[in-house]
Amino acid sequence: MPSKSGQRTSGISRWMMFVLASACGLIAANLYYSQTLVGPIRDALNLSSSAAGLIVTVTQIGYVLGLLFIVPLSDLIENRRLSVGMLLLAVAALLTSAFVSNAPLFLLASLFIGIGSVVAQILVPFAAYLSTEEQRGAVVGNVMSGLLLGIMLARPVASFITSVWGWRAIFILSAVVIALLTIVLAYVLPERKPASNVRYGKLILSLGTLLRQTPILRRRALYQACLFGAFSLFWTVVPMHLSDEFGMSQQGIAWFALVGVGGAIAAPIAGRLADRGLGKVITGVAILVAALSFMLIHFYDSHSTAALILLYIAAFTLDMAVSGNLVIGQRAIYSLGNEARGRLNGLFMSIFFAGGAIGSSLGGWAYTEGGWGLASLIGTVLPVFALVYYFTELHILKGNKAKSGIS
Repeated sequence: MPSKSGQRTSGISRWMMFVLASACGLIAANLYYSQTLVGPIRDALNLSSSAAGLIVTVTQIGYVLGLLFIVPLSDLIENRRLSVGMLLLAVAALLTSAFVSNAPLFLLASLFIGIGSVVAQILVPFAAYLSTEEQRGAVVGNVMSGLLLGIMLARPVASFITSVWGWRAIFILSAVVIALLTIVLAYVLPERKPASNVRYGKLILSLGTLLRQTPILRRRALYQACLFGAFSLFWTVVPMHLSDEFGMSQQGIAWFALVGVGGAIAAPIAGRLADRGLGKVITGVAILVAALSFMLIHFYDSHSTAALILLYIAAFTLDMAVSGNLVIGQRAIYSLGNEARGRLNGLFMSIFFAGGAIGSSLGGWAYTEGGWGLASLIGTVLPVFALVYYFTELHILKGNKAKSGIS
């Protein structure tokens, strides 16, 4: 139950944490199923190679639109009702994607899959709301590990199912799963009616004010945008690199993608360390690990077995860095206040997803123009930029300590 100050006093049960983590993973996976299925979908819908890129891009655009215009509603509308409504939209869009035979309608359905999938970003702050201050980092870490597992498993799962039943099967299966999940959430989620009486238009306009007046949000969003940009670049380019340079089949690439799943273990660990006051240290470690991951595979570029092993290691460590830093960032912004939590989360996620979109675009362009060498160089620069920015935070903290007389 919440106290008079708005903080929870009893905390969240393990069962509820498991439900929310599973829900976030299953919902977020919808954004990534199509990434490894661009080829068969393109052929089935008679899309050109250049237009086929829209299959993934349109879904991401829908997600960003949802982050900016739907997630803020969680500060205004009862959260359970909002979540159920958006999940029903996602189910309808998934079924449409599975049965349409023309490209425009498929792309429109993809847009709404992205919009409906923002429920994941309503449930994460919901979990933070249900938790006590002392357990918030661990709770967010556990829920985010579920979300990240969904993201990382989506690619190999989609590839394996497509190889057996065809690409439409993954959309049908996901529609059934999300429909069942909607029923479960409708029954188990407690009500959460925000106290805010602000009108929707004013709520959206307040996003700019929040971004301007919240330096920690800007800083955490930029850190994650750089790391997620490198992450997206890696997973956009590495399937082509593995196929072109190492002769891997689609199934082999799916197995490679499973390596990244292990990186999700960093999320709950980072959350617990943040609860102990080590958030800033873990942030620096995560950014450094991301930079070193790309640096190794950039300078050791060959067709050897050793180079392939380094790619496997980089897939694991890069995913660890991204997932760990994400949890630290979300814990930091969730500590800023209950009533603006949905808007803060929407801004944070939309900024770092924009970084991911930029990373994907740069990766595709770089691989076409300069191969793996240019792509991995850009992938190295992105976390290095975040690391330079991180040092400015340490400088500010040192200056504040000096002014207060703390040694």
